[in-house]
Amino acid sequence: MNKIDPSEVTPKRLYISRRQFIGSAGAAMAGALALAACKGKAPGSTVTAEVPAYNGPTTDELGAPLTSFNDITHYNNYYEFSTNKEAVADLITDFPTSPWSVEVTGLVSNPKTYTIDDLQKFEPELRIYRLRCVEAWSMVIPWTGFPLRKLLEEVQPTADATFVMFTTLYDSKEMPLQGSEWLPWPYLEGLRMDEAMHDLTILATGLYGEPLPKQDGAPIRLVVPWKYGFKGIKAIVKIELINYQPATFWEQADSTEYGFYANVNPDVNHPRWSQATERRIGELGRIKTLMFNGYEKEVASLYAGMDLKKNF
Repeated sequence: MNKIDPSEVTPKRLYISRRQFIGSAGAAMAGALALAACKGKAPGSTVTAEVPAYNGPTTDELGAPLTSFNDITHYNNYYEFSTNKEAVADLITDFPTSPWSVEVTGLVSNPKTYTIDDLQKFEPELRIYRLRCVEAWSMVIPWTGFPLRKLLEEVQPTADATFVMFTTLYDSKEMPLQGSEWLPWPYLEGLRMDEAMHDLTILATGLYGEPLPKQDGAPIRLVVPWKYGFKGIKAIVKIELINYQPATFWEQADSTEYGFYANVNPDVNHPRWSQATERRIGELGRIKTLMFNGYEKEVASLYAGMDLKKNF
């Protein structure tokens, strides 16, 4: 296993100011670790996941092989539970994902609250997408889900709706690091309306032909494959249509490092990570990063005339 640089695990504001982190989040982290210990599991343990019986394609449209089910489910950014990617799968075991509902409200003519049963009525589609993290690692994931536009069409956005805002569950009892103050909980994300209505944008409910694992965002998460992975908000409980650009989670945490658009762009480096190449999880070496994560033909027109360096 390759050694992981500390900056790939911990946000800058934490590893630069460790004392501050310990003071504000240490108690919550200790609680999370104690919870794992009570379950008889060591945080960061490398339990091998049972591979589901998947009969779909084994590569993406560029010929890249799928990332293993074990890697997809045991290397997860999920700061509500841990800053250690390899600890999340153990810490999230008892997180309740049923019953669950998603409220869709705001500038719509037909506001609705969807249960998981309601969401399962949308016809599922297999979408093999590349996932590119801003930390310069990547995966190829066979998602199951449905286009977000199908849900939005049901609630009938008004002419004033120009953005879509998403909110993760806020429950510090179930998500222990939400009890800390070092990040602006709950997790919020947003898309421009044309991005949200694009056919590539999906709400994922599964992967590898199985229900979505908890550590990957169950019961429902956003997937926007031409954007950095942090745009893929997990455990969604609210979708609101609005007429202003929302202040998203990582923008609020550090606006100098994370922008609203977050389109994959090999020519615009993050302050801590070059974006020119990436490390594909489960493979050796590095590969060249593609503009818009390889989906340039499909989405470049959304940003015609925009300065993509300023509008990160």
